[in-house]
Amino acid sequence: MKINGVGWGAEDVPGADGVQWLLQPRGTRKGGRAHFRHTVQEGVNLADYAHLLGAETAELAELFPEGSMARFWGATPAASEENTKGKAIRNCRVGDEVLFYGEKRFIARATIAAKFRNPRFAEALWGKDEDNGAAWEHMIALGDVVEFDVDAKPVLAACGINGALRSLRLESAERRLAFISEHGLPWPSRTTTAGLPAPWKPNSATPSTLERHALLHAFSTLRTHTRPDGPSLHKPLALLWSIQRIEAGEARLAPWDVFEREVGGLLAEFGGSGSHATPHYPFSRLRGRIWEVEGVSDGVEDPSPAALRKAGAKAGFATDAARLLRRARVRAEAVRLLSWTYFTDADRPHVLDRVGLAGYLSASGDAEDILGESDAGADGVAGPVKRRPASGTRPDRNPTWIRKVKDWHQDTCQVCSEPLEVLFGRYSEAAHIQGIGSPHHGPDETSNMICLCPNHHKQFDRLAIYIDAQWQVRRTRDDEFVSTLRRHPQHRIEPEHTAYHRLLCGKSD
Repeated sequence: MKINGVGWGAEDVPGADGVQWLLQPRGTRKGGRAHFRHTVQEGVNLADYAHLLGAETAELAELFPEGSMARFWGATPAASEENTKGKAIRNCRVGDEVLFYGEKRFIARATIAAKFRNPRFAEALWGKDEDNGAAWEHMIALGDVVEFDVDAKPVLAACGINGALRSLRLESAERRLAFISEHGLPWPSRTTTAGLPAPWKPNSATPSTLERHALLHAFSTLRTHTRPDGPSLHKPLALLWSIQRIEAGEARLAPWDVFEREVGGLLAEFGGSGSHATPHYPFSRLRGRIWEVEGVSDGVEDPSPAALRKAGAKAGFATDAARLLRRARVRAEAVRLLSWTYFTDADRPHVLDRVGLAGYLSASGDAEDILGESDAGADGVAGPVKRRPASGTRPDRNPTWIRKVKDWHQDTCQVCSEPLEVLFGRYSEAAHIQGIGSPHHGPDETSNMICLCPNHHKQFDRLAIYIDAQWQVRRTRDDEFVSTLRRHPQHRIEPEHTAYHRLLCGKSD
């Protein structure tokens, strides 16, 4: 096996002297989203898997030195070495460009830094495919990961693919170059002057790339003005409001007139006694590594509202910060950190509701029973910031998965093990661990569900109980042991989802 060369079993293919395209479906069911988030977006610590690495140990350690996060993807064995998937696995090479596909969009690109085969390592990272019991053992290590969101249709059409990308596929260097020559690259790429990705270099971590821990540190160490009645809430309110824009899919940079109206309203409501509604203060003074102001020179420290208006200024999260906050887990961590660090004397549910983030008050994302009756009038307005209208639709739940979870556990609660008898049998509820709707965006699959009685479902959803890393159910307010979560051998629960729920409970690992 060669890990830093062409790789095992490569053959001569047209255009073998250039960078090829590996078109890689992320998958939407059976853990695809969670797997992508875990090993591509966030990355893993190689030290945690050292006992599973074989001949690739030294090479991977060189690619991902101690302290850096290693990023991987994998494929299950193909039914035939001569079908489209089999050829893609065999003929992709170090240096090729991977395009990740999901829901008719290309969502990320990366460079193949290494390729190898390791069933044990793959199973530890992603488990096994529920359909065929296979591990994603044909693995690639990824460098230069860049996330984006573009329509996949032009590239797929150029590759002769009508409709969705259903399987792993390798496209030749000629075809890639022909597309680039005609259309250009519709996504970011670290390129050479020839328009090809620059060669992968071990230990080439770019310090300019913002990492999750640095973003959260910036949130926890805001320089806020301290008044007699407590710290100023200008910056935390502006950040929470901007996180909601990211979650809603809005542009990361908000025009000054929008910021002035909406954040100014929040400041008038929550800024504290004696606070003035001065939204131009956080608009400009948050500027730094995580916050960007467009239209105003860096040398102008405190531009006036009139100057911001005249300049057509915009402000919001910098590109790297916005990239991180598009991940549900990072967003949840940020909301929890900001609301619990800076709003100690405030009505947190009301604050989160007013900035459009009330969904973080529950595991399901539904906070209506927490907030109680709205004090809004018939026009839907409660105070100076207009309420965002609630959607009248909810994500569809697959009844097959619901029934499967209930059947595995015979309609018996996994927390208390007490069956709830009703006239015609038993009653139980299949609860999503990471809510499938906004803002949590968890997957609708059995690995993200548990079977609960109504009482424990309500407690779990309202974050009164959580599941620790050892599958112990504990009370959130004091970590008191409640029970050991009853498991079933056929019901694999994804630990990443229980970790997300713990985060909401303030019990992050």
